Amino acid sequence: MKKKKKPASKGKLINSVLVVFEKTQGRPLNYKQIARELKITSANSRKVIIDILIDLVNSGKLKEIDRGRYELKANSRVLMGQIMFTKAGSGFVTIEGQNRDIYIHARNARNALNGDKVEIRITKSGMGGKRSEGKVVSVTERAKTDFVGLLEVSEKYAFVVPNDDKTPVDFFIPLDKLNGAKHGEVVLVKMTSWSADQKSPYGKIVEVFGNPEDNNVEMRSILANKGFTSGFQRVVEREAEQISLEISKEEIAKRKDFRDVLTFTIDPADAKDFDDALSFRKLENGNIEVGVHIADVTHYIKPGSALDEEAINRATSVYLVDRVIPMLPERLSNGVCSLRPNEEKLCFAAVFEIDKDAKVLSTWIGRTVIYSDKRFTYEDVQETIEAKDGLYVDEILQLNTLAKKLRDNRMNEGSISFDRVEVRFKLDEHGDPDGVYFKEQKDAHKLIEDFMLLANRSVALYVSKLDRKDKTFVYRIHDDPDPDKISAFSQFISRFGYKVDENRVQSSLNQILDAVKGKPEANVVETLAIRTMAKAVYTTKNIGHYGLGFSHYSHFTSPIRRYPDVMTHRLLWYYLTGEGVKVDPEEIEDVCKHCSQQERSAVEAERESTKYFQALTLNDKVGETFAGLISGVTDFGFFVEVEENKCEGLVRLADMKDDHYYFDEKNFQVIGNNKGAIYQLGQKVMIKVRNVNLVKKQIDFEILPQD
Repeated sequence: MKKKKKPASKGKLINSVLVVFEKTQGRPLNYKQIARELKITSANSRKVIIDILIDLVNSGKLKEIDRGRYELKANSRVLMGQIMFTKAGSGFVTIEGQNRDIYIHARNARNALNGDKVEIRITKSGMGGKRSEGKVVSVTERAKTDFVGLLEVSEKYAFVVPNDDKTPVDFFIPLDKLNGAKHGEVVLVKMTSWSADQKSPYGKIVEVFGNPEDNNVEMRSILANKGFTSGFQRVVEREAEQISLEISKEEIAKRKDFRDVLTFTIDPADAKDFDDALSFRKLENGNIEVGVHIADVTHYIKPGSALDEEAINRATSVYLVDRVIPMLPERLSNGVCSLRPNEEKLCFAAVFEIDKDAKVLSTWIGRTVIYSDKRFTYEDVQETIEAKDGLYVDEILQLNTLAKKLRDNRMNEGSISFDRVEVRFKLDEHGDPDGVYFKEQKDAHKLIEDFMLLANRSVALYVSKLDRKDKTFVYRIHDDPDPDKISAFSQFISRFGYKVDENRVQSSLNQILDAVKGKPEANVVETLAIRTMAKAVYTTKNIGHYGLGFSHYSHFTSPIRRYPDVMTHRLLWYYLTGEGVKVDPEEIEDVCKHCSQQERSAVEAERESTKYFQALTLNDKVGETFAGLISGVTDFGFFVEVEENKCEGLVRLADMKDDHYYFDEKNFQVIGNNKGAIYQLGQKVMIKVRNVNLVKKQIDFEILPQD
């Protein structure tokens, strides 16, 4: 019996219908024309459109001008979207189905906060490539109701001043809602009400973190502000504790046995969760078999369990400067699932037969059992590669040779190489910064990366080639960059003698990134190149991965710390065996969107923790001078990155008294109106540390006279 196509969701279609009316600039439409615009052919979905049109008439957004024909009511061009604010207070609303955001002036933001779902009314249609403008009519869904800030208590009332610059209002706290918090402490406030006629939202204190400028308080508040919690609920911990470390003979019999094949892990020196291992075996025909074995998290975590629900909610592990907040309880992440040496472990694997030219001749995907013979650090493997000596030297050198050839092939196919130096902090016994060091990607890191990329790509290609209609999958996609951004980037770097060939952007970028290595302009060119790129996200709708140059790409290799990989494992097992999950495309897409959002929140938390430790590093350096590079330019100042420790601070235009400076956005520079002094992106400057604010995680610099 043929399965009927599921009708489109009414809730998701309302906005799309309104967007169609917005595009027609007032032209009347019937349901058939709307369905055609939305490329909807299903009879059931067309009926949903008719219901939506009736609802929109009843809510006063549309009027029926004659039987079955509708138009937007005058002054009722209302759309729904998500609003994101800048530090200056203005907002931009993203509308699904429209390419350009809608600008919202701060005075028209009503009581919306960053990330909220809002209804807006268009006040000015964008013409000639300009943005449309609008104002918020109502907030339909709050992005968050919990906020971190500093408590200020007076005799009759209290306020919480949020730490986040993009939350431009203080929270009014009745004195009976302080929950024991004291003046000057960092707290978590829950918004209890905020009507449109109130200047400030009302709230209550739900958690007290403690005194500001305490490292532990700051890290906890950063996590809370982004919606992450350190500990796990008791029901989740209890489920984890009940999972046995023992592997039954029956389970081993169901799997491909690699316990007698050389297998090892390669990870950072301080890693505790080992979710990937490589097996190596020479075949009789002279080829190499390389297995990419990934912790089989889905064997232990079942859909609908407390562990699974918690993993969905978190969606990712969070890596702050001084701690890791795992997606899974420690018993799983560091114990049961971790591929520790000298222990039998259950895995999900992609196993490749590869010839001497790194051509993949065959791929097997399935469940395995392994025994890791050795836990290597990246430093161990790098030393072996450089010295050509050490444990398993022949195997490591052969893997490195294959990895380099895989990398070359990938680059030839359009992969872009962003090899940026990462900054790490040395911490003393009290957890305070005791210096910095720079982490560079060497051959050992790239060896692992290239085999992980091969596995991620291979599982996505496997699903794409299945001879079936229902092959929903979780893809990691990366859209093409905006041509206008590429053009602006090319124009800017022309001053350094470089140019992007817009007919072959990927290979051209690689040539530029290679050419700038070791040169003064390297930092600015690499930074701007990254900024031209779109953000990678999770989705069931595959468009390929531009940055990697892959037509199909998924995330398969880190299920201990990323929930999309858990979904990938479950879907793969279903397609391999017909067992396991019930595939609901809409539900999976919703979880993909949630995971993408959580990933962004985790990245923001990680950046906040870095900013705090940067401020801590320079906290006792006020008045000292440093050499730096201008790393960002805005209309209120420019950011400078200190060369010796990569700490970044702001030179405010308001503090520059020698001239009146204006922002030249097109050329990433500020210019003195009278004397003509120029400060531009990538320029070397000397600065003095003017002020450090640990609570706001801000560093202010004073620019010193140029030679």
